Amino acid sequence: MPQSSLAIDSKLPQVGTTIFTIMSRLAADCGAINLSQGFPDFQPDDSLFAATLQAMRMGRNQYPPMAGVAELRAAISDKVESLYGVRYDSESEVTVTAGATQAIFTAIAAFVRPGDEVIVFEPVYDSYVPAIETVGGKARYATLSYPDYRPDWEQVRALLGPRTRMIVINSPHNPTGAVWSAQDLEHLAELTRGTDIVVLADEVYEHIVFDGARHHSVSRRPELAARSLVVSSFGKTYHITGWKIGYVVGSAHLMNEFRKVHQFNVFTVNTPCQVGIADYMREAARHLGLADFYQRKRNFFRTLLQDSRFDLLACRGTYFQLARYRRISALPDVEFAHWLTREAGVAVIPVSVFYHDGRDDGVVRFCFAKQETTLAAAAERLRSL
Repeated sequence: MPQSSLAIDSKLPQVGTTIFTIMSRLAADCGAINLSQGFPDFQPDDSLFAATLQAMRMGRNQYPPMAGVAELRAAISDKVESLYGVRYDSESEVTVTAGATQAIFTAIAAFVRPGDEVIVFEPVYDSYVPAIETVGGKARYATLSYPDYRPDWEQVRALLGPRTRMIVINSPHNPTGAVWSAQDLEHLAELTRGTDIVVLADEVYEHIVFDGARHHSVSRRPELAARSLVVSSFGKTYHITGWKIGYVVGSAHLMNEFRKVHQFNVFTVNTPCQVGIADYMREAARHLGLADFYQRKRNFFRTLLQDSRFDLLACRGTYFQLARYRRISALPDVEFAHWLTREAGVAVIPVSVFYHDGRDDGVVRFCFAKQETTLAAAAERLRSL
């Protein structure tokens, strides 16, 4: 392949390969146990495969409607109503997407124009800011307070201005495992009242909240629901991250604009997988039981690390566990993550990569969406440090 000498004015000059790809590749190269990237190492339920195969055999193999197959959109609408008491119209207010990342990018592209400002909360998931900058927007950073990672609403108030077009929220929160309260949503509603600010709510871990707590969706509050697009993910809920199927719900007024972009950057999503998921969703226990399923894994992993030199932070939701490592090493967290992968054989994610200024509190993220044998093997290596 000849080398190109084309001059390129990059839209994302500071962006390289994501930390998830880097750490997963390093784990593979070193033969390390991969607790870095957030994907399960166990299979989904066979009945999901059977339902999808049945859809293929029944001829559901061509383009579905742009917004998603009708039975899946109806199932999503039913689920949201049963959980949060609000009914989204399956024809005009529900769209199936190629995963949550595509949904988030599409929402940002649909509403953010050059010069607009978007408030994000850091540590911030790594796809948000590149999406904002790609369409010419500017990220404004609110900081979740370490070590409990609570939002500072007075700081958010100070960031608001005439150019604020969107606020992106994420609860349960990746990477920290923090969960927002009903009071947090009241603050958000108060700060956006009387404005044209769109709220983009990343709720992909909505079913993974622990210790009897409740996920407070913006859908539950009519005032916020009217200005919000809410994103969720079947990958996180049904252990099928590689299928890359998610969805967005929002008022018809917002969804109309969302679909204008969606139809040209994706158009539509895998038909038989949509049909299979729609069939699988009919048993609500499959998503209602997810919190208990992952709480057992969280508790198992935390128990294994009790006698280690890692200091575990609170984990109230998601399948991620943060830990301080300063009793083990004084290395910066990126260097520590590489050292841990190479020398101890366990791959993790350094939390500083989720801050625009590289803030380093000496914290790394473990993913415990793994088989118990995987977690036990990793913990044995970690306890030896």
